[in-house]
Amino acid sequence: MTEPKPEQRTVTIETTSGLRIVGDQWDGGDPSVAPVVLAHGGGQTRHAWGSTARALAATGHRVLTIDLRGHGDSDWAADGDYAIDRFVDDAESVLDWIGRPVIWVGASLGGLTGLVLSVRRAVDMAALILVDITPRPRTDGVERILAFMSGDVERGFASLEEAADAIAAYQPHRPRPVDLSGLAKNLRRGDDGRWRWHWDPAFLNVREDKVQSEIPDFNQAEAAAADLTLPTLLVRGRLSDLVTEDEAREFLAMVPHAEYLDVAGAAHMVAGDRNDVFTEAVTRFVAKLDG
Repeated sequence: MTEPKPEQRTVTIETTSGLRIVGDQWDGGDPSVAPVVLAHGGGQTRHAWGSTARALAATGHRVLTIDLRGHGDSDWAADGDYAIDRFVDDAESVLDWIGRPVIWVGASLGGLTGLVLSVRRAVDMAALILVDITPRPRTDGVERILAFMSGDVERGFASLEEAADAIAAYQPHRPRPVDLSGLAKNLRRGDDGRWRWHWDPAFLNVREDKVQSEIPDFNQAEAAAADLTLPTLLVRGRLSDLVTEDEAREFLAMVPHAEYLDVAGAAHMVAGDRNDVFTEAVTRFVAKLDG
């Protein structure tokens, strides 16, 4: 007899600042294993994790994918505050809402958030999985991401096809999708009929003048890594220009107990480029924690 698939439901979490975080939750049905939170990178949404979340839920875990502040269906910050501390404040509210120690899976910005969170709330963290992010990523890689995000942020796209073309130019290693329904989840259609990225343009204002050092964001993450004792997995895309082998080795020297996976054929968006390999690695790591 086939086991029923865990049902997905959308939830809203109110943070201490009054800002609302929206997520999708799957209840895997096994209360003995730690819940898993998946936090996307800057400019993405919770929909980046769909198949991985379902796979983890199928192993019994309660799984929550969240839209970070200013992204997707979560509230935009009225004061335009997108410093790392604010993302961590929101993450603390997510931990309180869950009420149990969690396994935090974070890509890029979501990973930096998890790193700092691991110091603030170590008792409420069961493990940390960092997806193509370290405390000191390559500056030119950060600049390239910001340039892509800035390119059409105000003007938008006339169609999903035009947006897909822009992504294909930015990620030439990835085949251009034929079905654009997934892309539509990361865009919103304005009253003028044009499609724009589903995040607050003010997010870029915080980051563009800090490309060189990202003070205090990366400084906080580096300090957190030095104190990191949680079970940790670093997943790197082998084609990434943000986390090269040098940055990975630097992180592993800071966190010698961390496990490491280098994913061939993947760039910075590891989960999107090689979702099969990524999902298998994450579920295998989580299964070891389950004992």
